[in-house]
Amino acid sequence: MTPNATTGPGPDPGAADAIGPAVPSTGAQPSPHRPPRSGLRADAAVAARLTVPVAMGYLPLGAAFGILLVSQGLPWYWAPTTALVVFAGSLEFLAVSMLTAPLGLPAIAMTTFLVNFRHIFYGLSFPLHLLQGKAQRSYGIFALTDETYSLLAANPGQQLNGRRITLIQLFSHAYWVLGSLTGALVSTALPDDIHGIEFALTALFVVLSWDHATKRTNLRPVLYGLTASAVAAVAGTDQFLTVAVITYLLLLIGDYLKTRTKRA
Repeated sequence: MTPNATTGPGPDPGAADAIGPAVPSTGAQPSPHRPPRSGLRADAAVAARLTVPVAMGYLPLGAAFGILLVSQGLPWYWAPTTALVVFAGSLEFLAVSMLTAPLGLPAIAMTTFLVNFRHIFYGLSFPLHLLQGKAQRSYGIFALTDETYSLLAANPGQQLNGRRITLIQLFSHAYWVLGSLTGALVSTALPDDIHGIEFALTALFVVLSWDHATKRTNLRPVLYGLTASAVAAVAGTDQFLTVAVITYLLLLIGDYLKTRTKRA
């Protein structure tokens, strides 16, 4: 009695010869010759997911900016226009008061420099080399904000490419413009004594800082930031941001020199 007679049809030896020698199965598909490249849809999905915290802050904060601008007697269309061509966050709030107050150009220039002085340090580690072409690089420099820089710093470099960085900045920019436009349009239907919406900026930075701290093993930058804030608060001056930035810079320089000495 042959095996085929009791167990049913067996494998055809001729078919095995035609296919070739058997290859042990490892349970995994063979790897392709080149790694798959992410498309526009995949990059957009990643950028949309990463910018959810930014949207939660930019939409209400942008609406607050639109409400503030219209309440100062400026036309509503200046809110989305400013959000589109300036895109400077806290500076836009100051710009409203500077435009409505009798300030000279030197005072406006100095205030702008002090408020945005921190962007000098952002540019030192911004992955500009991942952006291709003058247009993409120019927009990357223009749209570099606190929130987008925090997102780029909190995520490993291998998860980001030039297109994803640009999409992160485009989505963030769109959130700010949409929030500003919405706030300007509905400002006439809201009461004048709304309080608390300005806390959206503080809440946004708290969420981004927490996200950054949970993804990093080196917590010294977070501790330096808290120390710099405490020093600026104790100093009790009107230049809180300037004092905090200078203190943070000195702490970073000291940390760098200490690390360099240990390596030597």
